[in-house]
Amino acid sequence: MINQTHVKEFFLVGLPVLPELQILVFWMFLLMYIVTMSVNLVLITIVKISRHLHRPMYFFLCNLSFLEIGYVSVTVPRILISLLTHKKSISFEGCFLQVFFFTFLCATETVLLGIMSFDRYVAICHPLRYAIIMSCRVCLQLIITTWTFAFLATSFPIILISTLPFCGPNVIDHFFCECAPLLKLVCGYADFGDLAVTVCAAITILCSVMITLLSYIFIITTILQMSSSTGNQKAFSTCASHLTVVIIFYSTILAMYIKPTARDAHQNKVMAVLYAVVTPLVNPFIYSLKNKEVKEALYKHIAKIRIPIETK
Repeated sequence: MINQTHVKEFFLVGLPVLPELQILVFWMFLLMYIVTMSVNLVLITIVKISRHLHRPMYFFLCNLSFLEIGYVSVTVPRILISLLTHKKSISFEGCFLQVFFFTFLCATETVLLGIMSFDRYVAICHPLRYAIIMSCRVCLQLIITTWTFAFLATSFPIILISTLPFCGPNVIDHFFCECAPLLKLVCGYADFGDLAVTVCAAITILCSVMITLLSYIFIITTILQMSSSTGNQKAFSTCASHLTVVIIFYSTILAMYIKPTARDAHQNKVMAVLYAVVTPLVNPFIYSLKNKEVKEALYKHIAKIRIPIETK
């Protein structure tokens, strides 16, 4: 503590990439970024312009796509700049802004997936009352609650970490500013910061997991009681895409945020690439390929675009 200094900037080590492969990795991440942005924007646009998709399920899906656009926009541009210009430094304030927005979006998506589980529960277990229970007002209130809860759960640990002493070195062994590598640079109070992150992450994740588990327990019970095999298949198909996304997301988040300083840097980087870059790329494809209504709406609007072009 005697040698404590005020850190004004951090240096990001970046991805463990050989110099001769940096350009290849740059184009790979750029392609994934463009595809992620494009597919999520297309999904949002299709839902917005298709009146028959103006339902709670697709309202929440648009919010999910918006969150994933935010995910990649917070992390990937920084990776691209680092790979292209070899600029490794980031200001203290810029680093914590990146930590906050990334963690905030992550927490919001965690809660949102639980809300989407509840929506599927109401749709399958109470189909006749679905329109009343999941009204526009209720959906809007659920979204506001989701964003507010995530903001509060994120703000406390991030503000706490930003006030802890950073004595140096100021080198972050990661490709973007994230809680786990930042906590390793704290001198004297790292365990306290680690505890705060773990507790807030555990509360957020467990709340969402409990909502999801209870929803799917009731969903499965209801499906098993259905006499029609066609009804069973239709009910399962409406949950398949959401359940796939839930499994992928929760498995990576649980591995990342429960005891974040317990892993080495390479494990953190691999997990971060999975949930910060790969997951936002994969999720919209899961929803679009497994959802018949989205595919039909997409084909319909593509056909409308093609017909005027062909007539010309």
